[in-house]
Amino acid sequence: MTDPTAAERIALVADPGSFVAWDESVVSTDPLGFADAEPYGRRLAHARERTGRAEAVVCGQATVDGRACALVVSEFGFLGGSIGVATGERIARALDRACTKRLPVVALTASGGTRMQEGSIALVQMAKTAAAARRLREAGLPYLVCLCHPTTGGVLASWGSLGSVTFASPGALVGFVGPRVAKLMAGHELPVGVQTAENMLAHGLVDDLVAPGDLRERVARVLAVALGGPAAPGPSAAAPAPVEPVAPGDAWASLRHARDPDRPAARDLLGAWAEDVTVLRGDGAGSDDPSCLAALARLRGVPAVVIAQDRDRERRRPATMTPAGYRKARRAMALAEELDLPLVTFVDTPGAAVGAEAEEGGLAAEIARCLADLSGLRVPTLALLAGEGGSGGALALLVADRVLCAEHGSLSAIAPEGASAILYRDVEHAGELAAAQAIASWELRRFGIVDEIVPEPVPAAADPAGFAARAGAAVQRELRALAAADRGARLAAREARYREVGSAGPAAPLVLPEPAPLVGEPEGGESHHDGGELDRLARVDHPERGEEDEQDHDRGASGPEGV
Repeated sequence: MTDPTAAERIALVADPGSFVAWDESVVSTDPLGFADAEPYGRRLAHARERTGRAEAVVCGQATVDGRACALVVSEFGFLGGSIGVATGERIARALDRACTKRLPVVALTASGGTRMQEGSIALVQMAKTAAAARRLREAGLPYLVCLCHPTTGGVLASWGSLGSVTFASPGALVGFVGPRVAKLMAGHELPVGVQTAENMLAHGLVDDLVAPGDLRERVARVLAVALGGPAAPGPSAAAPAPVEPVAPGDAWASLRHARDPDRPAARDLLGAWAEDVTVLRGDGAGSDDPSCLAALARLRGVPAVVIAQDRDRERRRPATMTPAGYRKARRAMALAEELDLPLVTFVDTPGAAVGAEAEEGGLAAEIARCLADLSGLRVPTLALLAGEGGSGGALALLVADRVLCAEHGSLSAIAPEGASAILYRDVEHAGELAAAQAIASWELRRFGIVDEIVPEPVPAAADPAGFAARAGAAVQRELRALAAADRGARLAAREARYREVGSAGPAAPLVLPEPAPLVGEPEGGESHHDGGELDRLARVDHPERGEEDEQDHDRGASGPEGV
């Protein structure tokens, strides 16, 4: 693999002719008077002559698809892109200047790590740059990182691993300890393939692999959502024809419709509504769960963060989230709060994963943390109960300012079959218990658990396009109304809703103002409609669900007994 120059990497993302460099006068000296086979000062001079650069990183401002950004780009040809005192100062200044100028930052890393010739004061640049990245993200500014070949050591362990969204170059060497040092310290080489971008992706440590030629478009897609801007009408923004209100019906029949494996899954709904999709992978701790789909996207023109319980329709498997899935969900919640974007959750699960690994991984604690985090988010939150909602595994994503429910959506403390088995030692009473437990959409609305029902004149499995259109129109309307609501009133209503539910009759719903008509286009660039991103995700993610998903998932008997 060849090593592109910083200029070549800048050209991958910046609009032609838009880059202006910052802090070119900040250059390395020889603070320790270091010399080995060659004096350090001479090595610096040779590096400058060879690369035409004064330092191992180039920082500045450019536009990407018309949007102003700060760039931090490694020059690997300059002493292996290593981080000395001046390098760290350039990076910190760039991130701090981006805060002042309210600019997102795009970082393209390629480095062997800390510069040994500057010793401990070079090492401490890790702390300096990590703190600068923290300040940037605390300011609510997007920080996009692409780990290029190679990225190791102190760069990966500081500013290279702190992105809001992290891409990696296919085939890139990525790891904390470089291969030569790893062999020396451990006495043997690391297993083949461990320190690769592909392995990082498999463990949810990067969000995607992006080829150099696709980088500008992928960065622009993230910025189109992360920078918000006015809601723009999507290609399917027209509302469907009105449908008569939902009347109470047969709860057991409704639950069977919710469980229909041909019912549209979250991926299908997003494919109908979503533009500028960037999938977020992993929980940040080396695990991923394909049952949890998290993404940045525009939903019918509205920028949002999405968390979805994602059924595998092709393999006809339900979404049973693991502790890693709930940790990934919490990562997405935090990102929504950080970027001040609304959060939309899709609930469709018979229950959370069951097994020793889930218990030992802290499943109950992760569900509890999701509930606590959702209750405290300051951004607008919207939940869509799109299918079956089984126990705490479903409720973990259902807490919101406003809750939509498909007509054949349901929420149960225990599956009716499980309740029948406990009470009657059979499953023959499941139908009557479905009604007795008040799990159907019309009952959920009666008790104030959901705010609006999305009608299904025919079950969604028989009319997926019609259901997607009705649900999409409801989501768009609710998001725009939530954006127009007073924040204090909205947060107080959410707090009261869950404080009072079940204790004093139906909870009072949040009354939202009518949103203004849709106007304008997103500032600084075009939307990138890409249903293919979700199709590609299905091919990449679902085959990796592991042995637990190969087991038989009996929807009636596999869920937890209750919460």
